[in-house]
Amino acid sequence: MTKSKKPEFRPNEFVVYPAHGVGRIISIEEQEIAGIHLELFVISFEKDKMTLRVPTHKATDIGMRSLSTPDVVSKALDTLKGKARVKRAMWSRRAQEYEQKINSGDLMAIAEVVRDLHRSDDQREQSYSERQLYEAALERLTREVAAVSGVDEAGAQKKVGDVLVGRAA
Repeated sequence: MTKSKKPEFRPNEFVVYPAHGVGRIISIEEQEIAGIHLELFVISFEKDKMTLRVPTHKATDIGMRSLSTPDVVSKALDTLKGKARVKRAMWSRRAQEYEQKINSGDLMAIAEVVRDLHRSDDQREQSYSERQLYEAALERLTREVAAVSGVDEAGAQKKVGDVLVGRAA
C-alpha cells in the first residue's frame, strides 16, 4: 500500500474535519479492514457524541486540518462585521452554496454564511431551512473560535454574538 504524505496530527490535538467541525484526536490506532492494515486517527466529537476513524494517509486529502490561527479567527470575526451579501439566485441554489461553504471546513467561508444569514430583531423572520443553515454555520464557527481562543463554547458564542450585534448598531 502506498502512503501519501503523512499529516502531523497528534493525540489530544484539536482538528477540523470538514463535514463535522472541530473534534479532538483521542488516539491513533492500527486496524485490519478487509485484509488491509490501516493506521487510523480516532477523532471524538464530544458535543455530537460521535467518534470518527480516519485513515492517517487520507486525512489531508479529505480536508482535515489543524485549528485556524488566532489571526484567521480575528479575520473571520471581521468578516461578520461586513454587510450581508445575498445573491439574487433562487433560494435552493443559495442554500446549496451555503451548505457547501459550511461543509468545506474553511473558517472564512463559514463566517460568510453566518454574516449573510444573520437577522437582527428588526429584520424579517428566517425560513426554517434558512435558520437551520444559519445555526449549523454559527455552531461550527463558535466551536472553532472556542477551541482557538481557549474559552468555552458559551464564551465563544458571546464573542461572536457581540460582533453580530455590533454590526447592526
